Amino acid sequence: MAHVIVRGYYGTLLKRLTEKNPLLQVLTGPRQVGKTTLVKQVLQDESIAGFYVTADQVTQGHDVWLETQWQRAVAAASETEKPFCLVVDEVQKIPQWSEIIKRLWDARNEDASQFNLLLMGSSRLLMQQGLSESLMGRFETLYLGHWDLAEMQEAFGVSTDEYIFFGAYPGGAHLIHDPDRWYSFLQDAIVETSLSKDILQMTRIDKPALLRNMFDVGCAHSSRELSYSKILGQLDGAGNTTTLAHYLRLLGSAGLLSGLEKLDKSQIRRRASSPKLQVHNNALLLNKSHEKRFRLHYWRDGNYEVDYVISKGDKITGFEVKTGAKSKLSGLERFKQKFPGAKGLIVGSRGIPVEEFLRTSPENYL
Repeated sequence: MAHVIVRGYYGTLLKRLTEKNPLLQVLTGPRQVGKTTLVKQVLQDESIAGFYVTADQVTQGHDVWLETQWQRAVAAASETEKPFCLVVDEVQKIPQWSEIIKRLWDARNEDASQFNLLLMGSSRLLMQQGLSESLMGRFETLYLGHWDLAEMQEAFGVSTDEYIFFGAYPGGAHLIHDPDRWYSFLQDAIVETSLSKDILQMTRIDKPALLRNMFDVGCAHSSRELSYSKILGQLDGAGNTTTLAHYLRLLGSAGLLSGLEKLDKSQIRRRASSPKLQVHNNALLLNKSHEKRFRLHYWRDGNYEVDYVISKGDKITGFEVKTGAKSKLSGLERFKQKFPGAKGLIVGSRGIPVEEFLRTSPENYL
């Protein structure tokens, strides 16, 4: 993934890691999108010094290991005039990591250890829980999501059809002409690793088979609205809607599968709505919603519906994906009646060309 530098994050991350009196930095996102490659490239920049460590293989003495890395950084930072950064990857695998980091970070002025700290992790939910519990007001985050079409085309020369079909994992881009190897990469390096390491090993899951079945059903019905009762009817193993909703949130935190809420002016009705299941990797909207801080929904009113809706503040835009020249647009018309001032846009042959849409941040359409 040497081409990860083409992404716009290099300059942003380098600036953050060379600031004086910085906030603690957090870089998170799905597996296999280039987080580690990006950080190692930034550490090679001549304007910064530092080193990278990972907690992935630490099996015992976690607190001692983390404090040891901190003291290594204290010593190394005192021997250079460049801004210095300690990078700790997979930090969520250390028990009580946030309490340890809080103690070390808050005491840094006492031992004159002036250096930057970057924490990395694959599970956004677990990272956020630790940050919110112990490090409130001390950090800022950078979310590195799946690659968009422009990035994959510039780095690997993929076509629009290849991007839509194979997704946007840079590590598997060279395998798309060998479908068997690509499928093995997807299953072993992405799906199984995310399920087993980012969810099952890090969170109490009473029904692991149900979680895996939930993922399989969600992939099979991506872009479709399904009630939790209908989802339960397709799963092997007993469960309830509360368990399914929880598992869906965990799958979303791992960058695999999410359930979009229905857009409704009533927050209660919104949360009670059936989810629209959506895989992450070939869903530009879902990917960018984390990076650009806008919300993503679907909308339906009786027989009228809109495929995707994005909102930020008081700005709302609905998207209808149309492939046929004679497709009806009554859903967009009804949507704009229900939400005066909202935009209604068509993606497809009658509106924004698919390739143009995939190369553009949806935020630009707000």
